This record gives sequence, structure tokens and C-alpha cells, in this order.
Amino acid sequence: MLGNPPERPGSGPDWVKSSLSFSNGNCVEVAGLPDGGVGVRNSRDSEGLVLRFTPDEWHAFLGGVRNGEFDGFGRK
Repeated sequence: MLGNPPERPGSGPDWVKSSLSFSNGNCVEVAGLPDGGVGVRNSRDSEGLVLRFTPDEWHAFLGGVRNGEFDGFGRK
């Protein structure tokens, strides 16, 4: 994510919220960006900052998720 500063969302990207989201609003939204990157934002703050990832960064993250590399996070 280095070199990709957060930015405010503009009009255009179609934001997708996880189907596992609960009604309490604790979720993130993801969108494909016009430059080919991927944006991630807090669903409760649609006018807030967007984390930007290159396609390579995003695919590396998804690969880690599929391989279970993050399964221990948030557990005591």
C-alpha cells in the first residue's frame, strides 16, 4: 500500500458490501476504481477516506485470505 495515499471517494465506483454484514453497520465496502485499483472504505462513513490498493496488492491479500493466513486475527 506504500505510495497509495488515502483519498476521498468520488462519484462513479460501485461499492459492494459483504453479504456477511450485520445490521449494526460493522463492515467495509470494496470497489473497483477507475485507475484499475481497488478501494476499501468504512460502510458507516461513505464520505470518509478510502484505502487504495494496486491490483497486485489486492490479489496478494485475497490469496492470503484464501490460504487462511489471517484466520488467527481477532482471536484471543
